[in-house]
Amino acid sequence: MELALYRTLWGVTTPLSSIAPGLLETGYNGVEARVPLTADGRRELRDTLEEFGLRYIATLFTGSDVVPDQSETPEQHLRRFEERLDQAADLPFDKINVLAGNDRWPLAEQIRFFAALQRIAATRDIQCCFETHRATSLYSPWRTLELLEEVPGLRFTLDLSHWVLVSERLLNAAEDDLSAFLACVDHIQARIGTDQAPQVAHPAAPECRPWLDFYQSVWETIWRRQQAEGCELSTLTTEFGVDGYLPHLPFTQVPVADLNEVNDWMACEERRHFQQFQEQNKG
Repeated sequence: MELALYRTLWGVTTPLSSIAPGLLETGYNGVEARVPLTADGRRELRDTLEEFGLRYIATLFTGSDVVPDQSETPEQHLRRFEERLDQAADLPFDKINVLAGNDRWPLAEQIRFFAALQRIAATRDIQCCFETHRATSLYSPWRTLELLEEVPGLRFTLDLSHWVLVSERLLNAAEDDLSAFLACVDHIQARIGTDQAPQVAHPAAPECRPWLDFYQSVWETIWRRQQAEGCELSTLTTEFGVDGYLPHLPFTQVPVADLNEVNDWMACEERRHFQQFQEQNKG
C-alpha cells in the first residue's frame, strides 16, 4: 500500500499554477480543494492539475457554506448536492469529500437525508466520503455512530480534530469505541487539534506530542485495516488552515506560526510515520 499526500488549498490565495512546483518538490502528490462553481474555474483547475501531474480530491458542501444556513431544508441540501456532483464530473478527482447536512436536524431527518445522499451518489456511480465536521450532520462521534447503524454503506473522511473539540477530550477511553466508524473511513485529513482548540499552533512543538501521538495511533488503525483489505492507495490531506484556526498574537494579530511550514511539516512527518508503520507491519 502506498500513501498519497494532498495539500489543502483552504486559505491559499496564490494561484495553484504558481505553487504547484513547490508542492511537488515538498513531496505532495496532489491537492484537496472545493469544486469551482464556474465552468471557467473548473477548466482552469483541470488544466493546472494535468499540467503538473497533480492528483485531486474534490470538496463540496450540501449547505451554502461550511457553516450551513440554518433556514435551508434537507431538500435544498439534496438539490445542491446533485448540482455539485454534476460540476465535479468536469474534474479528474480521486475522491469526493462532502460536508453534509446540518447539526440541528433531528436523527430521523438525518437518516432520511443520508439515505437520499447515498441514492443520488449511486445514480452517478460515485462513492462519496462524508467528512466529520462541526456544524454539519457529522459534528459528533455519537450521532455519527447512530447514523451509521441506520444507513449502512456510508464512507467517511476523518477530521478527528472536530470530534476531539466537540467531546472536549481525547477519545482514547475504553468507552470511546469508534471501531465501527473507523472501519468505514476512506480518507484522512491530518490536522492536530486539542480538547479546547481545533488546531494547535505547531504540531512539532513538544507540548503537542500527546495529541500528535493519539491522532497518529488512530490513523494507524485506519492504515492497518486498509492494508488488510488490500487497499493499494491510502490518501491523507494536511489541513491546517485559517479562519480562526491558526492562533494569532493579541493586539498585533501576527500568526504564531507559518501556515505553509506547518502543513509541510505535517506532510513530511506523515510520510515518515507511514514508512515506519509499513516497516513495523511487514508480512
